[in-house]
Amino acid sequence: MLFSEQNFRGTSHCGSIEVICGSMFSGKTEELIRRLKRAQIAQLNIEIFKPKVDTRYDESAIVSHNYNSIPSTAVENAQSILLLKASTQVVGIDEAQFFDETLPEVCNKLASKGIRVIVAGLDMDFLGNPFGPIPQLMAIAEHVTKVNAICAQCGSPAVYSFRKIVNNATILLGEKESYEPRCRYCYNQK
Repeated sequence: MLFSEQNFRGTSHCGSIEVICGSMFSGKTEELIRRLKRAQIAQLNIEIFKPKVDTRYDESAIVSHNYNSIPSTAVENAQSILLLKASTQVVGIDEAQFFDETLPEVCNKLASKGIRVIVAGLDMDFLGNPFGPIPQLMAIAEHVTKVNAICAQCGSPAVYSFRKIVNNATILLGEKESYEPRCRYCYNQK
């Protein structure tokens, strides 16, 4: 069970790390925005970050595929996240797979200061391999939520991000023109 905003309020010693992960189109950003808006309703001081490289919908705001959004700060690297206001109680981080390998250390520092850290990102790249710092974050997190998409081929729960175009770069920003969610069976039928 997740820390509720009410239980977290006023207990500065209760920092934590929450990871929301899954394939593309699984609702990771939507869930991150939902949790952050609940923290706002609880009148907690929040700061939200995303990697500067992610410019798909907006230069700075976090935007879901359903166009729900919340203002954020685009940063070059994970260490920049540590430059936050002293009053911050909740930190949201989207597209965590695009951050450098120091992100788990940064999240640990924040949680050790009593901050609730909520991180969303892809757990696997298009080849089905663990992606960026997400596996390490999952290992140190108090709470991990893995969300599934719907397979574009058969309608089963999907955990893979299938790349529809030929490009071997690990990082390739794209949407439905470049990727589709697939279940294990359909992913392996490439």
